[in-house]
Amino acid sequence: MSFFITTVAFQLKAISSLTATCGSCITQVRFAQKKFPSLYDQLKKPRPVAGTPGVCLKRIVYYEDEYTVKPLKVKGLGGRDPVTGRKIIQGWGGGIKHKYHWVQFNRQGPTEDVPPIEEKVIQLLFDGNRSARLALVAGGDQLKYYLATVNMKPGDILRTSSYIPPIPVTPNEGDAYPLGALPEGTLVHNLQKTPSSDQRLLHAAGTCGTIIKKSKEHVIVKMPSKHEFLLDPKCMACVGRIGNLEHATTPIGSAPKWRQLGFRPRSGLWQRKTGRFGRKIRAPKKIVCQNTKVPIPRFNMDE
Repeated sequence: MSFFITTVAFQLKAISSLTATCGSCITQVRFAQKKFPSLYDQLKKPRPVAGTPGVCLKRIVYYEDEYTVKPLKVKGLGGRDPVTGRKIIQGWGGGIKHKYHWVQFNRQGPTEDVPPIEEKVIQLLFDGNRSARLALVAGGDQLKYYLATVNMKPGDILRTSSYIPPIPVTPNEGDAYPLGALPEGTLVHNLQKTPSSDQRLLHAAGTCGTIIKKSKEHVIVKMPSKHEFLLDPKCMACVGRIGNLEHATTPIGSAPKWRQLGFRPRSGLWQRKTGRFGRKIRAPKKIVCQNTKVPIPRFNMDE
Protein backbone atom coordinates (compact mmCIF):
# COMPACT_ATOMS: atom_id res chain seq x y z
CA MET A 1 0.00 0.00 0.00
CA SER A 2 2.76 2.46 0.95
CA PHE A 3 4.70 1.58 -2.24
CA PHE A 4 1.64 2.27 -4.40
CA ILE A 5 1.03 5.65 -2.73
CA THR A 6 4.68 6.66 -3.18
CA THR A 7 4.59 5.74 -6.87
CA VAL A 8 1.44 7.74 -7.53
CA ALA A 9 2.80 10.76 -5.67
CA PHE A 10 6.04 10.66 -7.69
CA GLN A 11 4.25 10.41 -11.02
CA LEU A 12 1.77 13.17 -10.27
CA LYS A 13 4.41 15.40 -8.61
CA ALA A 14 2.24 15.75 -5.53
CA ILE A 15 2.84 16.12 -1.86
CA SER A 16 1.69 13.17 0.21
CA SER A 17 1.40 13.00 3.95
CA LEU A 18 0.51 10.01 6.02
CA THR A 19 -1.34 10.47 9.26
CA ALA A 20 -2.08 7.61 11.62
CA THR A 21 -5.44 7.87 13.35
CA CYS A 22 -6.90 5.02 15.41
CA GLY A 23 -4.67 2.48 13.72
CA SER A 24 -5.83 3.47 10.22
CA CYS A 25 -3.75 5.25 7.57
CA ILE A 26 -5.23 8.41 6.05
CA THR A 27 -3.53 9.67 2.90
CA GLN A 28 -3.84 13.26 1.75
CA VAL A 29 -2.49 14.12 -1.70
CA ARG A 30 -2.18 17.74 -2.70
CA PHE A 31 -1.32 18.45 -6.29
CA ALA A 32 1.33 21.07 -6.92
CA GLN A 33 -0.08 24.08 -8.70
CA LYS A 34 1.91 24.69 -11.85
CA LYS A 35 1.74 28.24 -13.22
CA PHE A 36 2.47 28.51 -16.91
CA PRO A 37 4.36 31.69 -17.91
CA SER A 38 2.63 34.18 -20.20
CA LEU A 39 3.85 34.97 -23.70
CA TYR A 40 5.33 38.24 -22.46
CA ASP A 41 7.34 36.44 -19.78
CA GLN A 42 8.65 33.95 -22.36
CA LEU A 43 10.19 36.73 -24.46
CA LYS A 44 13.90 37.26 -23.96
CA LYS A 45 14.12 40.83 -22.70
CA PRO A 46 17.57 42.47 -22.88
CA ARG A 47 19.09 43.55 -19.62
CA PRO A 48 19.70 47.32 -19.25
CA VAL A 49 23.22 48.51 -19.95
CA ALA A 50 24.63 51.71 -18.47
CA GLY A 51 25.05 54.50 -21.00
CA THR A 52 22.42 53.25 -23.45
CA PRO A 53 19.22 55.25 -24.06
CA GLY A 54 16.10 53.95 -22.38
CA VAL A 55 12.60 53.39 -23.74
CA CYS A 56 10.14 56.27 -23.37
CA LEU A 57 6.62 55.09 -22.55
CA LYS A 58 5.12 58.60 -22.62
CA ARG A 59 5.38 59.64 -26.26
CA ILE A 60 7.11 59.07 -29.61
CA VAL A 61 8.59 62.15 -31.28
CA TYR A 62 9.04 62.06 -35.05
CA TYR A 63 12.31 63.98 -35.58
CA GLU A 64 13.36 65.46 -38.90
CA ASP A 65 16.63 64.62 -40.65
CA GLU A 66 18.03 68.09 -39.86
CA TYR A 67 17.48 70.42 -36.93
CA THR A 68 14.45 72.65 -37.29
CA VAL A 69 12.36 74.99 -35.16
CA LYS A 70 9.19 73.68 -36.77
CA PRO A 71 6.96 71.93 -34.19
CA LEU A 72 7.35 68.17 -34.49
CA LYS A 73 4.59 65.59 -34.53
CA VAL A 74 4.08 63.51 -31.39
CA LYS A 75 2.36 60.17 -30.85
CA GLY A 76 1.18 59.48 -27.30
CA LEU A 77 1.82 55.99 -25.94
CA GLY A 78 -0.21 56.25 -22.74
CA GLY A 79 2.16 54.01 -20.77
CA ARG A 80 2.26 51.20 -23.36
CA ASP A 81 5.30 49.45 -24.76
CA PRO A 82 5.99 50.85 -28.27
CA VAL A 83 6.81 47.37 -29.64
CA THR A 84 4.44 44.92 -27.93
CA GLY A 85 1.68 47.37 -26.98
CA ARG A 86 1.50 45.89 -23.49
CA LYS A 87 0.30 48.23 -20.74
CA ILE A 88 3.30 49.00 -18.53
CA ILE A 89 2.18 52.06 -16.52
CA GLN A 90 -1.46 52.01 -15.52
CA GLY A 91 -1.71 55.65 -14.42
CA TRP A 92 -0.81 57.22 -17.79
CA GLY A 93 -3.13 58.01 -20.67
CA GLY A 94 -5.15 60.75 -22.32
CA GLY A 95 -4.29 64.41 -21.86
CA ILE A 96 -3.94 67.41 -24.16
CA LYS A 97 -1.90 66.85 -27.32
CA HIS A 98 1.04 69.24 -27.64
CA LYS A 99 3.48 69.81 -30.45
CA TYR A 100 7.10 69.08 -29.59
CA HIS A 101 9.77 71.80 -29.86
CA TRP A 102 13.25 70.49 -30.61
CA VAL A 103 15.62 72.05 -28.05
CA GLN A 104 19.26 72.52 -29.01
CA PHE A 105 21.11 71.32 -25.90
CA ASN A 106 24.49 71.04 -27.63
CA ARG A 107 26.11 74.48 -27.54
CA GLN A 108 29.62 74.47 -28.97
CA GLY A 109 31.75 77.53 -29.73
CA PRO A 110 35.29 78.32 -30.90
CA THR A 111 38.06 76.49 -29.06
CA GLU A 112 40.63 79.26 -29.63
CA ASP A 113 41.08 82.71 -28.15
CA VAL A 114 38.68 84.44 -30.52
CA PRO A 115 35.45 86.38 -29.88
CA PRO A 116 32.58 84.08 -28.86
CA ILE A 117 29.51 83.36 -30.96
CA GLU A 118 26.72 85.87 -30.26
CA GLU A 119 23.00 85.14 -30.62
CA LYS A 120 19.94 87.23 -29.86
CA VAL A 121 16.81 86.18 -27.97
CA ILE A 122 13.69 86.83 -30.05
CA GLN A 123 10.85 85.31 -28.06
CA LEU A 124 10.06 83.31 -24.91
CA LEU A 125 7.43 80.61 -25.34
CA PHE A 126 5.69 77.72 -23.57
CA ASP A 127 6.18 74.03 -24.38
CA GLY A 128 3.62 71.58 -23.03
CA ASN A 129 6.04 68.62 -23.19
CA ARG A 130 8.47 70.00 -20.58
CA SER A 131 8.37 72.06 -17.41
CA ALA A 132 10.93 74.67 -18.49
CA ARG A 133 10.24 77.65 -20.74
CA LEU A 134 11.97 77.98 -24.12
CA ALA A 135 13.76 80.89 -25.79
CA LEU A 136 13.73 81.30 -29.57
CA VAL A 137 17.25 82.47 -30.47
CA ALA A 138 18.57 83.78 -33.79
CA GLY A 139 22.22 83.72 -34.83
CA GLY A 140 23.28 84.37 -38.42
CA ASP A 141 20.79 82.58 -40.66
CA GLN A 142 19.77 79.96 -38.06
CA LEU A 143 16.99 79.76 -35.49
CA LYS A 144 17.28 77.60 -32.37
CA TYR A 145 15.45 76.78 -29.15
CA TYR A 146 17.36 77.18 -25.88
CA LEU A 147 16.24 76.71 -22.27
CA ALA A 148 15.14 80.06 -20.86
CA THR A 149 16.60 81.27 -17.56
CA VAL A 150 14.92 83.28 -14.81
CA ASN A 151 15.82 86.81 -15.93
CA MET A 152 16.05 86.15 -19.67
CA LYS A 153 13.98 88.49 -21.88
CA PRO A 154 13.68 89.27 -25.59
CA GLY A 155 16.61 91.29 -26.88
CA ASP A 156 19.31 89.67 -24.70
CA ILE A 157 22.60 88.66 -26.30
CA LEU A 158 23.82 85.12 -25.57
CA ARG A 159 27.48 84.20 -26.01
CA THR A 160 28.95 80.74 -26.61
CA SER A 161 32.63 79.78 -26.43
CA SER A 162 34.56 76.55 -25.81
CA TYR A 163 37.86 78.25 -24.98
CA ILE A 164 39.26 78.07 -21.42
CA PRO A 165 41.23 81.26 -20.68
CA PRO A 166 43.86 81.49 -17.92
CA ILE A 167 41.61 83.95 -16.03
CA PRO A 168 37.93 83.09 -15.44
CA VAL A 169 35.46 85.04 -17.53
CA THR A 170 32.61 87.23 -16.26
CA PRO A 171 29.56 85.56 -17.81
CA ASN A 172 26.02 86.79 -18.22
CA GLU A 173 22.88 84.78 -17.70
CA GLY A 174 22.30 82.43 -20.63
CA ASP A 175 25.91 82.26 -21.82
CA ALA A 176 27.60 78.89 -22.48
CA TYR A 177 31.21 78.26 -21.44
CA PRO A 178 33.30 75.28 -20.27
CA LEU A 179 33.35 74.67 -16.54
CA GLY A 180 37.03 75.56 -16.44
CA ALA A 181 36.31 79.06 -17.77
CA LEU A 182 33.69 79.93 -15.12
CA PRO A 183 34.52 81.30 -11.63
CA GLU A 184 33.59 79.54 -8.42
CA GLY A 185 30.07 80.16 -7.15
CA THR A 186 28.53 80.36 -10.64
CA LEU A 187 25.06 78.89 -11.12
CA VAL A 188 24.93 76.53 -14.12
CA HIS A 189 22.40 74.36 -15.94
CA ASN A 190 22.34 72.18 -19.08
CA LEU A 191 25.55 70.56 -17.90
CA GLN A 192 27.48 67.94 -19.85
CA LYS A 193 28.36 64.70 -18.08
CA THR A 194 31.52 64.17 -20.13
CA PRO A 195 33.15 66.20 -22.91
CA SER A 196 31.60 65.65 -26.36
CA SER A 197 28.65 63.82 -24.74
CA ASP A 198 24.94 64.27 -25.50
CA GLN A 199 23.88 63.39 -21.94
CA ARG A 200 22.86 66.47 -19.95
CA LEU A 201 22.14 67.37 -16.34
CA LEU A 202 19.93 70.08 -14.84
CA HIS A 203 17.33 70.79 -17.49
CA ALA A 204 14.09 70.90 -15.43
CA ALA A 205 12.25 74.03 -14.34
CA GLY A 206 13.85 75.92 -11.45
CA THR A 207 16.97 73.73 -11.23
CA CYS A 208 20.62 74.75 -11.23
CA GLY A 209 23.99 73.61 -9.95
CA THR A 210 26.77 75.53 -8.20
CA ILE A 211 30.50 75.41 -8.92
CA ILE A 212 32.05 75.06 -5.47
CA LYS A 213 35.66 74.08 -6.23
CA LYS A 214 38.02 74.06 -9.20
CA SER A 215 41.40 72.65 -10.14
CA LYS A 216 43.34 72.12 -13.35
CA GLU A 217 42.00 68.59 -13.81
CA HIS A 218 38.55 68.58 -12.14
CA VAL A 219 35.61 70.81 -11.27
CA ILE A 220 33.18 70.03 -8.43
CA VAL A 221 29.54 70.98 -9.04
CA LYS A 222 26.94 70.80 -6.28
CA MET A 223 23.52 69.57 -7.42
CA PRO A 224 20.11 70.54 -5.98
CA SER A 225 20.09 67.17 -4.19
CA LYS A 226 23.27 68.24 -2.28
CA HIS A 227 25.29 65.64 -4.19
CA GLU A 228 28.64 66.77 -5.55
CA PHE A 229 29.76 65.73 -9.03
CA LEU A 230 33.39 65.63 -10.12
CA LEU A 231 33.46 66.70 -13.78
CA ASP A 232 35.98 67.53 -16.46
CA PRO A 233 36.77 71.25 -16.96
CA LYS A 234 36.01 70.88 -20.69
CA CYS A 235 32.34 70.03 -20.05
CA MET A 236 30.06 72.74 -21.42
CA ALA A 237 27.50 74.43 -19.16
CA CYS A 238 25.01 77.27 -19.45
CA VAL A 239 25.03 80.07 -16.89
CA GLY A 240 22.02 80.84 -14.72
CA ARG A 241 19.00 79.14 -13.23
CA ILE A 242 16.21 77.76 -15.40
CA GLY A 243 13.01 79.77 -15.26
CA ASN A 244 9.43 78.89 -14.29
CA LEU A 245 10.25 78.71 -10.59
CA GLU A 246 6.58 78.34 -9.66
CA HIS A 247 6.33 74.92 -11.29
CA ALA A 248 7.34 72.96 -8.17
CA THR A 249 4.99 74.85 -5.81
CA THR A 250 1.92 75.19 -8.06
CA PRO A 251 -0.84 72.75 -7.01
CA ILE A 252 -2.82 70.80 -9.58
CA GLY A 253 -6.05 72.08 -8.09
CA SER A 254 -8.67 69.77 -9.62
CA ALA A 255 -9.20 66.35 -11.12
CA PRO A 256 -9.85 67.64 -14.70
CA LYS A 257 -6.51 69.46 -14.62
CA TRP A 258 -4.85 66.20 -13.62
CA ARG A 259 -6.45 64.50 -16.62
CA GLN A 260 -5.26 67.28 -18.95
CA LEU A 261 -1.68 66.57 -17.89
CA GLY A 262 -1.98 62.96 -19.06
CA PHE A 263 -2.65 61.11 -15.80
CA ARG A 264 -5.58 58.73 -15.37
CA PRO A 265 -7.56 58.43 -12.11
CA ARG A 266 -7.15 55.66 -9.60
CA SER A 267 -9.54 52.73 -9.36
CA GLY A 268 -11.59 54.34 -6.61
CA LEU A 269 -12.19 51.02 -4.84
CA TRP A 270 -10.40 52.05 -1.65
CA GLN A 271 -9.56 55.41 -0.15
CA ARG A 272 -7.97 56.19 3.15
CA LYS A 273 -10.40 57.93 5.47
CA THR A 274 -9.37 61.37 6.64
CA GLY A 275 -10.69 63.70 9.31
CA ARG A 276 -13.37 65.11 7.04
CA PHE A 277 -15.57 62.04 7.65
CA GLY A 278 -15.74 62.57 11.43
CA ARG A 279 -17.84 60.58 13.89
CA LYS A 280 -21.58 60.17 13.87
CA ILE A 281 -22.83 61.96 16.97
CA ARG A 282 -26.22 60.69 18.04
CA ALA A 283 -28.44 61.83 20.84
CA PRO A 284 -28.18 59.72 23.99
CA LYS A 285 -30.92 57.26 24.71
CA LYS A 286 -33.66 58.24 27.07
CA ILE A 287 -33.23 57.16 30.65
CA VAL A 288 -35.98 54.77 31.75
CA CYS A 289 -36.48 54.37 35.48
CA GLN A 290 -37.63 50.93 36.47
CA ASN A 291 -38.61 49.56 39.85
CA THR A 292 -35.99 46.95 40.44
CA LYS A 293 -36.89 46.25 44.03
CA VAL A 294 -37.91 42.65 44.37
CA PRO A 295 -39.31 41.39 47.67
CA ILE A 296 -36.85 39.19 49.47
CA PRO A 297 -38.32 35.79 50.30
CA ARG A 298 -38.36 34.91 53.94
CA PHE A 299 -37.87 31.43 55.30
CA ASN A 300 -39.19 30.12 58.53
CA MET A 301 -36.40 28.24 60.22
CA ASP A 302 -38.70 26.67 62.75
CA GLU A 303 -40.47 24.63 60.18
